[in-house]
Amino acid sequence: MRPIGLAADMPELPEVETVRRGLTPAMEGRIIAQADVNRPGLRWPFPDRMADRLTGQTVLRLRRRSKYILIDLSGGETLLIHLGMSGRMTVSGDPLGQFVRDHPPTEKHDHVVLHMDSGARITFNDARRFGSMDLMPTDKSDEHKLLAVLGPEPLGNDFSENHLIEAFKAKNAPVKSALLDQRIVAGLGNIYVCEVLFRAGVSPRRKAGQIAPKRVGALVPIIRDVLSDAIQAGGSTLNDFRQADGELGYFQHSFDVYGREDEPCRTSGCNGTVQRIVQSGRSSFYCGQCQR
Repeated sequence: MRPIGLAADMPELPEVETVRRGLTPAMEGRIIAQADVNRPGLRWPFPDRMADRLTGQTVLRLRRRSKYILIDLSGGETLLIHLGMSGRMTVSGDPLGQFVRDHPPTEKHDHVVLHMDSGARITFNDARRFGSMDLMPTDKSDEHKLLAVLGPEPLGNDFSENHLIEAFKAKNAPVKSALLDQRIVAGLGNIYVCEVLFRAGVSPRRKAGQIAPKRVGALVPIIRDVLSDAIQAGGSTLNDFRQADGELGYFQHSFDVYGREDEPCRTSGCNGTVQRIVQSGRSSFYCGQCQR
């Protein structure tokens, strides 16, 4: 299986979850001894006095909502992080020995640097500056404008067959667009929707509202399996990255259809090839013979 680099697409749920898991041992339970904020903002302005509000805070917990990393702090605020198109987070100087790289020289696009009391350093680097950070009251984080509109987590209990069947009822949009709608299910992106539809044997051209309820319901466990497989692959890659230079962020995964235009379909007994079409400005990869 050919590995596809993810740098060309915005990181999706598995990549963000892998980053969260990589950051957790270096941050949870530690104090942010000093926060350096090296520019006024990224995609949007940073909150007022962000460096002062982060400095001295103990990190209570790292969690994820959709494609956002949420860092709960002892002062009652939560730091929201979105990686954007090119954002990456690196850990260096960890005294626990989990990351072998010493602190590297500061780079041009190191926009936010968190110096932990353990000696570890967390750096947010974003060349394109499409990422974002915000601070919000922890007890009202669900009300944040970026989070309040999100649908259920695909790996959570609220995401069910009945939910998806109801959401797809009479929906005229293609199923690909419906699954990318963050109000229906949070965290799915272009790459993994292509993989889900391939495993389900459903064409991305199909109208969501015209798919039989039984087939719609069957998408739910497939979505869970694809995301779980991707997280597991990301975890394996994360271990390799730790041994090399501690970098956390975009990892390479192997896909059945994504990025495989004109290559043979991998479905047993199918002699079709992977096709690419553009839907709402995004590439959809699928097999026209076994996806109906």
